[in-house]
Amino acid sequence: MNPQLTRWTGPEGLPRFDLIHDTDFAPAFDQALAAAEAANEAIAANPDAPDFANTIAAMETADEDLNRVLSVFYTLAGVDSNDVRQALQRDFAPRLAEYGSRISMDPRLYARVRAVAAAADGLSPEDRRITELALRDLTRAGAGLDEAGRARMAQIRARLAVLTTEFTQNVLTDERDFVLSVADDALAGLPDWLVRAMRAAARERGMTGQVVTLNRSLIVPFLEHAQDRALRETAFRAWTARGSGSGAGGAATDNLPLVSEILALRHERAQLLGYADFAGYKLETQMAATPDRVRDLLSQVWTAARARALSDQQVLAQMLHEDGVNGPLEAWDWRLYAERHRARAHDFDADDVAPYLTLDAMLGAVFDVAHRLFGLEFQPLEAPLWAPDVRAWRITRGDQLMAVFVGDYFARPSKRSGAWCSALQMQHKIGDGQRPIVVNVCNFTPPDQPGGPAFLSWDDARTLFHEFGHATHHILSDVTWPSISGTSVAQDFVELPSQLYEHWLEQPAVLDAHARHHETGDALPADLRDRMLAAGKAGAGFSTVEYLESALVDLAFHEGAPASDPMARQADVLTALEAPDAIPMRHATPHFAHVFAGDSYAAGYYSYMWSEVMDADACAAFAETGDIFDPATARRLEETILSKGGSAPADQLWMAFRGRMPGVDALLKGRGLD
Repeated sequence: MNPQLTRWTGPEGLPRFDLIHDTDFAPAFDQALAAAEAANEAIAANPDAPDFANTIAAMETADEDLNRVLSVFYTLAGVDSNDVRQALQRDFAPRLAEYGSRISMDPRLYARVRAVAAAADGLSPEDRRITELALRDLTRAGAGLDEAGRARMAQIRARLAVLTTEFTQNVLTDERDFVLSVADDALAGLPDWLVRAMRAAARERGMTGQVVTLNRSLIVPFLEHAQDRALRETAFRAWTARGSGSGAGGAATDNLPLVSEILALRHERAQLLGYADFAGYKLETQMAATPDRVRDLLSQVWTAARARALSDQQVLAQMLHEDGVNGPLEAWDWRLYAERHRARAHDFDADDVAPYLTLDAMLGAVFDVAHRLFGLEFQPLEAPLWAPDVRAWRITRGDQLMAVFVGDYFARPSKRSGAWCSALQMQHKIGDGQRPIVVNVCNFTPPDQPGGPAFLSWDDARTLFHEFGHATHHILSDVTWPSISGTSVAQDFVELPSQLYEHWLEQPAVLDAHARHHETGDALPADLRDRMLAAGKAGAGFSTVEYLESALVDLAFHEGAPASDPMARQADVLTALEAPDAIPMRHATPHFAHVFAGDSYAAGYYSYMWSEVMDADACAAFAETGDIFDPATARRLEETILSKGGSAPADQLWMAFRGRMPGVDALLKGRGLD
């Protein structure tokens, strides 16, 4: 085994990515998996009476080396996929599922954990919490089933691991292989910065001229500006065809059969455990608790969002007709005319703002907010990472190292789409303890020239803040056990820190200090800033509707019997909602990676809005003091939520911070839907 995969020797304990090769992963995985199996077997077969130390605490570290190998591997597989890594993913997935099934359904471990849980009253709060969670997780994994039930559950988990891996790789293939060349005479309406980005994307692929790819930071502005309607339609249809069998990979990347099987297996899994359906199983451990509570929240917002979207649609359709286009406003028209309407209504042109929203400027804003709220300091860190444009920082507070932070911000053909936060290493206090190594990944359009400025859209800047909000959850974590560290919380609570952090991007004081022209250094003019913020709410109907469509379809997929035809179920849900035809789901089923690339957000895509209700109220807690950076409120946020991880149920953490549960009023006001 390459020791760099388990004993990281880079600066501040980072892995030495320059000394790690794809050929290292298979033998390291084999060895680490065998070690984890042996460690768990030792716990299960221990002749001593079960207690917290020899059972629960021992389980916390049993697979430490395996986790380190996999954290490096899956980081690389996400940010820089290749054929070898994809093959390894397909090999590892069922073996990990088999391992997880064997451990989580071992009747000996189950009996030991039950025994410790029965005597847990004398434990410290954290120790009692991880004991309760260990018992809950084993029970929900199927450890209490009979032998036949456990065998079937293991089969289901193994098959789901294969299917979700295939789903992810199919979407990546369709995204990677689609390229739309745009002729010089078809550039009308496109701003110079976008044309430069399109030319950079062409050069990256060894092509001349300019191209559109399915990178969100490229295709969305193309749809917002391109006057060539036929090209907009081609690009939009390719974007929405990912994983459908009509994408760049054709039938070979058709995810619909996978979706049907995934839904059927999830339903069977839930019923084996005594639940009516997967939604009931999934929501049992969330703040929402039941599908009815989720539906109630989403429905309250849907009515206002749909009304606003339909009103906007009338305006945009009239603009389309004024351009001489007969027929209805189509999905590939919406963004163009919405952008024109926003510019007209608010005297605002996004291109005027672009020179002020560089990546470096917005990173400065992100770090400044973290300093003002939590006293964090950032020092650039030279380290061998996986690509030359990936960056790292030491994060300190006083004399204490709080975390190492890694940012990988630019799109590349081999990178998974979207944006995410992960941790190469979780914080804990076992032994000497360890601080987290946190990774933020985005897919922003790279500079058109090496070393030049990278320009962000307003949405890109919001994404930057969002992902760093997740990072704060890791950076400020202060718990004993890794299983409850950082973002190890209920799914509908995990988005609270990230969405709350977005609010500081909108603060005039932050923009005035950091939104600086990349050439002159001049601050973003106050009038332009205010018009930008006002314009930011102009598309609230559209953005809320496309999100709610996806959330409600996800919920419908997992309630009741599984759909034999998922696309028909999707259509039925949208028809019942009377969803506007020109606003498709933000994530249509064939590429709905949140839901089908794993279980994390399955029956849980609503989590973003559930958390948004809380983040709007949390922001109000700062505003009520008259200081958006109020030190006492920031300290209370850290002490009650950000440092606590999953050491207590989410509703208890929230109540400790705010003292009451929130309603939807602040959310509707924040979105401009009140």
